[in-house]
Amino acid sequence: MEISMLLAEQIMAMFLTMAVGYAVVKIGLFRTEDSKVLSNMVVYICSPCIIVNSFQIELTKDKVQGLLIAIVVAAGVHAAMIILTKVLERPLHFNSIEKASIIYSNSGFLVIPLVASVLGQEWVFYTTAFIVVQTVLLWTHGRGLVSQEAQRDYKKIILNPNIIAMLIGGFLFATQIKFPVVIGSCVSSFGNMISPASMLVIGMVIGNVDLRWVFRQKRPYLISFIRLIAIPALATIAFVFIGQIWLHKDAEYILMVVLLCTSAPVATMITQMAQIYDKDARYASVINVMSVIFCIATMPLMIMFYEFLYRHL
Repeated sequence: MEISMLLAEQIMAMFLTMAVGYAVVKIGLFRTEDSKVLSNMVVYICSPCIIVNSFQIELTKDKVQGLLIAIVVAAGVHAAMIILTKVLERPLHFNSIEKASIIYSNSGFLVIPLVASVLGQEWVFYTTAFIVVQTVLLWTHGRGLVSQEAQRDYKKIILNPNIIAMLIGGFLFATQIKFPVVIGSCVSSFGNMISPASMLVIGMVIGNVDLRWVFRQKRPYLISFIRLIAIPALATIAFVFIGQIWLHKDAEYILMVVLLCTSAPVATMITQMAQIYDKDARYASVINVMSVIFCIATMPLMIMFYEFLYRHL
């Protein structure tokens, strides 16, 4: 239960940072549009730095096996979510925005700083597995889902900052090239900025949203329930059994990292894609905001549930 408590404390701290971003927009010190600078800094500097830095570890058989386990499990989770939304599409009348919101989570902005703070920066290494799988699917399946076009944007996959960072980090990991102290300190410092910067961005983005209006909408409650509770609960049960079967000394925490990614709120990229392709971006942002607020309670609960099952089965 200790990790779930640490997670709850860290999420509350991040929530307070988000509240600061919300407040500075509400009182007029900044505008929501100003968050774009911070957002670009997170996407193009902080996130790649923390990913590259996570690969600055000793190359061992356990690390490689653990990464492969995380990739296989992440791919399985996404496949299961795609199938689930297809099965529920007709009875629950899902539209394309709702389906994309259920499948794709905010595994970068939110989970990377959480994993670094709660488990330690070396465990960010395993978040890359989920991010690789999701990035590929998001710019193929996810893009087609939102835009309702069949075209695949492979350029977006290849040029995604996180993918580039993983390729660089993977090369450094394979060759065991270590950063000199000065460069390593610089990269680490930028990586450490990701948590406050990410949450300020989220707070500033929702700063011009009428939260009372958001919570009067009914459908987003259903989508948030599926995204934050139903899917993570099913994944928790599956991960506990997988952890008992696979012989890896770090299986419990590798799977916990994947579970954190699975339990995260809706990916902000869904709203951005809705804007790009002239879909219902307002509705997408409502789902996003609601899921971000609710995850403050649901993510620690899912980790608590996972820890309880893992130790009692």
